[in-house]
Formats: sequence, structure tokens, C-alpha cells
Amino acid sequence: MAADLSQIVKAYDVRGVVPDQWDETLAELFGAAFVQVTGADAIVIGHDMRPSSPGLSGAFARGAAARGADVTEIGLCSTDQLYYASGSLGLPGAMFTASHNPARYNGIKMCRAGAAPVGQDTGLTEIRELAERWSESGAPAPAATPGTVTRRETLEDYAAHLRSLVDLTSIRPLKVVVDAGNGMGGHTVPTVLAGLPLTVVPMYFELDGSFPNHEANPLDPANIVDLQKRVREEGADLGLAFDGDADRCFVVDEHGDPVSPSAITALVAARELARNGGRGVVIHNLITSWTVPEVVKENGGTPVRTRVGHSFIKAEMANAGAIFGGEHSAHYYFKDFWNADTGMLAALHVLAALGGQEGPLSGLVAQYDRYTGSGEINSTVADQADRIAAIRAAYGGREDVTLDELDGLTVSAADWWFNVRPSNTEPLLRLNAEARDAATMATVRDEVLAIIRA
Repeated sequence: MAADLSQIVKAYDVRGVVPDQWDETLAELFGAAFVQVTGADAIVIGHDMRPSSPGLSGAFARGAAARGADVTEIGLCSTDQLYYASGSLGLPGAMFTASHNPARYNGIKMCRAGAAPVGQDTGLTEIRELAERWSESGAPAPAATPGTVTRRETLEDYAAHLRSLVDLTSIRPLKVVVDAGNGMGGHTVPTVLAGLPLTVVPMYFELDGSFPNHEANPLDPANIVDLQKRVREEGADLGLAFDGDADRCFVVDEHGDPVSPSAITALVAARELARNGGRGVVIHNLITSWTVPEVVKENGGTPVRTRVGHSFIKAEMANAGAIFGGEHSAHYYFKDFWNADTGMLAALHVLAALGGQEGPLSGLVAQYDRYTGSGEINSTVADQADRIAAIRAAYGGREDVTLDELDGLTVSAADWWFNVRPSNTEPLLRLNAEARDAATMATVRDEVLAIIRA
């Protein structure tokens, strides 16, 4: 009987419980299917610190080599390190990680040469169909000449590339607390930050896929409590938190207060525009703060608004020739990094900006944090379309608002806006609201939640 892979092949990646939903046998089929769909004669593979990752990535390598592709294994790495390898070597790549998911999960993030994403509309559907077919009929016949499997170290080259993009050699000395969450930041941070005028206070740098200290998801406030406390105790200039595969970076200021990813997007956008002579396109998704397009315009750039999701951001980065892109979820995309996302490069920009002036981080980011946001609020609903229709009916007749449906429903007025989007995988509606002051934001938020939860 063919495996039903619909539960583990998502819009952007493969993700599921090991071995209940997938295992090394399926990983080998995914490797063969990846080679067939991409037409690659060589690929690069990396993996995170989860106990199942080495076995799964090794099986994928066997499947790919059996189809005639030469495999370069870079071993333990962050997801953006895998993107670096794909970009610098010009090879399709596969990263074995389940990011911030619990320990029993694992997954695959795949890309074409140059770190171009493989999603459901760019090859992932075909990979799934082949793996399903082969799980029933058996693996395809091996190529007449199987590919080779070789090891290659890329960590030093990855670190050197990032440091070539942001000059930190002349910044003032800074003290930074880094919470790696027992994820891959513990592997990459020591090399990337080595030799810089930084005092690094490490937290949870031990690679441990069971996540013994807290989930490796810094967007959940519960998971940065330890970092906030340590920043205050150390009198540090800032704190950085990475997720499990270290492609996202979250920032807290010298008080331990979280810095909005929208503020980081605006700060980095201003720096990238300055580096490009005050010209360039900057991508932002539709639930980033109003501050982002304002700062982009103030610095000579052109803001382009897009749907939520890395496949949309990356596609628009390529289409528009954008120099930078940012999301509310702390994903940051750079033209100089093959349009791929790298939290580490965003962190270097924050360190450079802070170390290039004398004030504290809270003062620096204040100019990039102009409004009051609700954060993302999820509500379980029986009928997503019905609730969105109710919101549209409530606001659609008002002369002082505009509605658009680029992604869910966005309602905008002179002093506030909100967006309601359905989850693709759960019976949830996601609300994000922002206003010029806290009282207005609270009023709008509560009005919309009352409709959603009626």
C-alpha cells in the first residue's frame, strides 16, 4: 500500500514525527525523487542536531547517489549554512531539520541550486508523488553509474562570507548574551562571532535535539524568559535568541525587552539601502508594521508588500531584484545571500548598528518602532470563511476604511489596520492589528476578536 504523504509534505517542506509518519526508508525515496525532479547530477546535504537527523540525511544521500547524483555532505549545520553551501557551490540542497518543532519531529527543507526554494508549486508536489508511487512499487532501478558521497566542511567559509557583508571590526566593544536553545546556533555562533570586539555570554550552546531547557522557538514569549533574565543580570548590551535550525534570530534590548521583528526589518532595511546608495526594493509581508514601508521610503527605497510565507517573499525577491526582505516571524532575506533567509546576517547588522554609535539598543530601535501592535492572536473557529465574511460585512460598508484580500482580509483606516488570515493546517484564524496608540489598538483588537469568537 502506498504511503499517504499528505500529512508530512507541507507547502514549503517535509515535516513529521519519526518514525511514526516517516523514516529512513522514506528518506531514501525522497532522495531519489529529489534528484529526478531537479535533474541534478550533484547535490549538497546538511542536518541539525536531532537524534534522527544523521540517519535520515544518510538515507537521503543513498537514494540520491543511487540515481547517479554525487552527494556532498556538510554534516551538522544551520539551515542558512546549507543555503550558503547551495549558493556558493551552485548545487541543489537538502537540510534535515524540523526547526522549532518538538524532538520527535524531523523534516527536510529543499532548494534548487543557488538556494532557490522548492515548495509545493516548484517541485515539492512532484517529489511527493514520486515517493508515494515508489513506496508502493519499490524504489526505481539504480543508475548505471551511482554517484559518490563525500564530506566537506563549510562552517569557516560560511562565517567568512557573512562577515564580508557586514563590517564589525571597528565597532565599540559589546556584551551580548546568545541563547541557542540547544539548537544549531550553538554550532555556528562561536565561529561567526570569533575575533570580533564582542564578549559573548553563551546560553544552551550544547547541541541537544531533546531541547532540555526550553523549546527552540523564540517567538513564544515563554522561551525567551531565561535570555531576558540573563541580559539583565549580566548588564549586557543586548540578547540574541536563535530557533532550532538557527535560520531565525530574535533580539532583546539591554532591559531584556523584546525588539519587534518589524523594527529589526526596518533597521536592516535602512542599512542595506545605505549600502546600495539609497536605492533598492525592500520586500515586507502584509503583517509587518507600518514603520517598515515608511522607513524604506525615507531612506530612498521602494517597499513592496507581499503575502505571508517564505516562498512568496523569496519569489518576490527574485522578481523585483530586491536587496532585502523581512517578515514578522523574524525571517530576514538578503540579495547578497542568494535571496535566502539568514538570521545570523540580520544579527550581524544589529551588532554593527549598535556598536557604531554610543546609545543603547532601546534608543536605537525606538525610531524603527513607531506604532503599537497586537502580535499574532490565534482563535479556533468552526468555519474560517464564515467568520471572515462576518468581519467583511462589519467593516465593508464604512467609508473610512479600505479592504484588501491579498492574504486573508486586511482592513485599514487612517490610524489603524488589522489582518485576519486562516491557517492552512489548523481550524484557526490569525489576527494581527496595529494602531498609532495603544488604546486604539486595544479597541480595534477587541472588536475584531468579538466577531471572530462570536
